[in-house]
Amino acid sequence: MSSKTLTLRLRQLEKHGLLARQVFPEVPPHVEYSLTDKGLEVQPVIMALQQLGEKWLGEKNSSCSM
Repeated sequence: MSSKTLTLRLRQLEKHGLLARQVFPEVPPHVEYSLTDKGLEVQPVIMALQQLGEKWLGEKNSSCSM
């Protein structure tokens, strides 16, 4: 993933209240992201989807076309 794409994704997650962004006044610039309460609430759902995807990818003869 390019840094531009990552930045856009992080900004979207921040906009929707899932991430909090903290900028530190340093050179070079330093930014940290953390999950908000809303992000922590949705984390189990995202982890379950990840586990399901990993399971499906591990199955023989699996296909995932959309």
